[in-house]
Amino acid sequence: MPMINRIAEFQQEMAGWRQDIHAHPELGFEENRTADVVAKQLESFGLEVHRGLAQTGVVGVLKGAAGGGSIGLRADMDALPIQEQNGFDHCSLHDGVMHACGHDGHTAMLLGAAKYLAETKNFSGTVYFIFQPAEEGLGGARAMVEEGLFDKFPVDGVYGLHNWPGLDVGEFAVRVGPMMAACDAFEINVIGEGAHGAMPHLGIDPVTCAAEIVGALQTITSRIKDPLDSAVVSVTKIHGGDAFNVIPERVELAGTTRSFKEEVRDEIEASITRISEGIASAHRCRVEINYMRQFPATVNHAAETGLAAQAASQVAGEAKVHHDLPPVMGSEDFSYMLQSRPGSYIWMGNAGQPGGCFLHNPNYDFNDEALGWGASYWATLVENLQPRADGAD
Repeated sequence: MPMINRIAEFQQEMAGWRQDIHAHPELGFEENRTADVVAKQLESFGLEVHRGLAQTGVVGVLKGAAGGGSIGLRADMDALPIQEQNGFDHCSLHDGVMHACGHDGHTAMLLGAAKYLAETKNFSGTVYFIFQPAEEGLGGARAMVEEGLFDKFPVDGVYGLHNWPGLDVGEFAVRVGPMMAACDAFEINVIGEGAHGAMPHLGIDPVTCAAEIVGALQTITSRIKDPLDSAVVSVTKIHGGDAFNVIPERVELAGTTRSFKEEVRDEIEASITRISEGIASAHRCRVEINYMRQFPATVNHAAETGLAAQAASQVAGEAKVHHDLPPVMGSEDFSYMLQSRPGSYIWMGNAGQPGGCFLHNPNYDFNDEALGWGASYWATLVENLQPRADGAD
């Protein structure tokens, strides 16, 4: 099945928006120009526009026929601190910052859906177009929710979408339950007593202690948690010492953990503390541990995922909607919105362009051929809204 004809007609216009945003990337909570572009476009479509939620967030409001419910559609706007290595005309103009995750495409697709729905108004109820800042590790969704997003703009359901280079353009992936993992971070400072490298018996070596902790942490996933519960514990940073002949006083370890269940999350945190303190005691060291819970797991609700799957099938055809792809250990702060309101988060195919690569890569670029598919999905999801039985607006 094709994308919506009217949306296909202005796909190149969406590509222009997307490439302009790509050339002017902005980090989380600094999306001032991007927010200006979004607000100006929404106003030109005739939407009611609200700004300032979570600093740079933008919400557009569009009302259709009376009697429908309300729906929230979310796109993230921020870029990443990566030096772009592409050479095309719309390459990043800002050193060290680029749209390496496709949020420029997400923003352009939601703008495209707003343009189409404002023209046609072939739906009932109210649509809230949520343009969110700071998804990349800073919790912009959490900030919007805490600042009253759903109090000011009450929705019956909220929906998110992410481009997925592992799927072909025109394909979608949906699933009920966990879609992406909870993301936590940890820091472990191992503290001993410095000494000459040739006389280790005169000090307390934190390096050997830290090395043993790194190895032992891997037993959390292999020997402590239930093998049927997915989890990751990765030590990604080790720093200690400045000279080849000096045993340092301190070694710093840091890393990330991923899981889908809150009880597994609790078990990982407790195990990191227990293992680190036990090994440190055996080595006569002490440890300082900081475990930081970042994003909860992104867990889709059944009814809303059914609506998302239906809309995707209407746009792409049932054969191109995948229901069996496994969740991934990446994280997504849309999880905070799903904790506050029922909803669903899906993946949209973005592969197929020459030299394509996966997300967070300095050579990544959103595939503009996917823009019409994403905007058509959003529009179809809205047009499928049914009038409420009570007839309320």
